[in-house]
Amino acid sequence: MRWMALIGMGLAITSPASSAGKSDMVAAAVADSAHRSGDNVKLDASRKPGEVLKFLGLKPGMRVSDPFGSNLYWAEIITPIIGPKGRVSIWQPKQFYDQKAYDKFTAFRATHPNAWMRVSPFEAPDLPASTYDFMLINLDYHDVYWESAKYGVVKMDPDAWLKTIYAAMKPGAVVGVIDHVASPGDPRVSVEKLHRIDPAVVRADFKRAGFKLEAESNFLRNPADDHSLLVFNPAIRGKTDRFIMKFRKPR
Repeated sequence: MRWMALIGMGLAITSPASSAGKSDMVAAAVADSAHRSGDNVKLDASRKPGEVLKFLGLKPGMRVSDPFGSNLYWAEIITPIIGPKGRVSIWQPKQFYDQKAYDKFTAFRATHPNAWMRVSPFEAPDLPASTYDFMLINLDYHDVYWESAKYGVVKMDPDAWLKTIYAAMKPGAVVGVIDHVASPGDPRVSVEKLHRIDPAVVRADFKRAGFKLEAESNFLRNPADDHSLLVFNPAIRGKTDRFIMKFRKPR
């Protein structure tokens, strides 16, 4: 059993519902590299998953939506935290879903029965109404402003896209958004050129959708980042200046 193995490692965890507290559970899930892919573990230094999930308030038993999550980075960490009474549903845009993603998830689900996959076009997220307690959109919200003939990504209306997200969340649910910081300006331009987005645009979008901004934090910020660089530029890739926002759907 994974959680019994963690006891052997000297971590104060006995089960997903133990009294050790959710902070210890999150730390244990992040530290459990034996049950995570090596490539994903390498991303921890820049993504700070323990701090992110504590900040956003992930809890056992939650129904979680993990959009754009076919690399299983967040699913590997979230599944042991939410436990058998919880569920994580990865939503992957059809434009970025292939045989490799299918095979990877099939193997993962064989040992993680509380994980599921949903696939639909990027412009039409397949997210059932009033289903989720928690969602994390990690480094992908900006792409709602992107279009690409090469990848079959059509021009989208961010307000319409967020209307689907809002409907999918239960009253009181949390949506976390992490993205690469852009300088102020037209978001379609900054996304097309740099794959960055102005935090003010995100705040305004979610406010129009009906969400309440509950908290922001600077622990993912990098003041040394040059906001004029493409996020895939080797000089800054994996080290971009990032914001994190915690939105809540009113009860």
